[in-house]
Amino acid sequence: MATARLTRSVSFSLLRKQPSILPNQNSQSFSTIPIQSDARLTEQSHYRNQISIANLLHRYGFPSSLLHSFLSKNNRFLLQMNLKDMEKSIGILFTFQIPQNELVSLVCECPGVLDCQFLNKWEMGFSQLGLSRVSPSMVRSVLEHSSKYHIDPNGFHKTLVVLRGMGFNDGTLSRVLEGFPGVTLMNDSKIRRRVGFLMDGIPISAEGVDWILHSFPEVLGFGVEDRLKPLVSEFKALGFSNDLISKEISRDPRILGMELGELSRCFELLRSLKCRVAIQEKIFSEGEFRAGFEVKLRVDYFCRQGLTRREAFELLWKEPRSIVYKMEDIEKKVDFLVHRMKFNIHCLLEVPEYVGVNFDKQIVPRFSVIEYLRSKDGLGSPVGLRALIKPSRLKFYNLYVKPYPECLKFFGRYSGDVEVKSRQPVGLWKIFKPQSKPASKEDVKNMKLFME
Repeated sequence: MATARLTRSVSFSLLRKQPSILPNQNSQSFSTIPIQSDARLTEQSHYRNQISIANLLHRYGFPSSLLHSFLSKNNRFLLQMNLKDMEKSIGILFTFQIPQNELVSLVCECPGVLDCQFLNKWEMGFSQLGLSRVSPSMVRSVLEHSSKYHIDPNGFHKTLVVLRGMGFNDGTLSRVLEGFPGVTLMNDSKIRRRVGFLMDGIPISAEGVDWILHSFPEVLGFGVEDRLKPLVSEFKALGFSNDLISKEISRDPRILGMELGELSRCFELLRSLKCRVAIQEKIFSEGEFRAGFEVKLRVDYFCRQGLTRREAFELLWKEPRSIVYKMEDIEKKVDFLVHRMKFNIHCLLEVPEYVGVNFDKQIVPRFSVIEYLRSKDGLGSPVGLRALIKPSRLKFYNLYVKPYPECLKFFGRYSGDVEVKSRQPVGLWKIFKPQSKPASKEDVKNMKLFME
């Protein structure tokens, strides 16, 4: 009996601990279950749409590495679009013959260009601009600008009417829209004031202004009072005449893009250079103005690669030969340093000679030798940029090429010609050799007596 009572009491206590199945105020209503199902269905539908959009973009050449970030960043906008309209928009973009990488960049930066109505409007708008030639680069620039600032083709047409009234040809107008589409946000008076300063304030001929806008259309975005006038006044204060300033600007309109005081800083560097006379003559061979602008171009390039302006000026001061080399050569060297040799751009501050040596005759052959030895485990310790560039040709040959005959094919024709040159010209020893005197019979007799 005691056992039965104990069993009934335990069962009753377990029943009291079980949760009630009847609904109460804290329990979930059955009416909320379909709402959860709708949310899940909506989420699944969005997921399917994302997959469809990703497949569509991937089919038209968009790299897989960009799709995830692009979809997550523009998810709300893309899900509101019809998949067929999006495919039609991409087809219209391809008719503009925009290069694949630029097209991908355009869509990633301005996804609004996928709007079918927007593209239909501009597909007709480009034909109404009246330009003899519409380049893919101009189309890309115009679409990006109009998408960001919601400008229709009528705004571009009005700007072209103003520029045509000033006498500019279609090639220049196309370049202006490509390089500086922001001109459409300017009123007529601002455009005329900038063009008028170029003609009268510098002064430059009408043909010269046409060439300036064709080569450097960004000049239309510079103010006259706060930028162009002070810049020309600085050139004059440095001792340059109006004719020279006009000549140099017509030669390279990018001069108008210099900041105030920038050319003066470049001249300070040139005056403080300590280099051979031959290098100085090459630097100033085209005049002081051009020499200062060449310094500015190199400083800007090294800053774009990751150096500060102070570091860029320091690099040019340590290696003045970099001012003599063309920009294409410097760009090739830096690209090889970063992408092929896998060195950081700041290594140039420790080994500035790298930008001053010959690329084909010194940099490439030496790196090929080191790379081959590294692949064969022939190097006892890592070879840095200093050990690669600093040694003389003979020293590098004796260290890395001579012990390994298979490296001769990498080192090129300099391998067999590496010899220590004599300080004296060939054949000079014959002059200092004592003249021989013919031996007489008496001399022979004395030599025999001496030997006996």
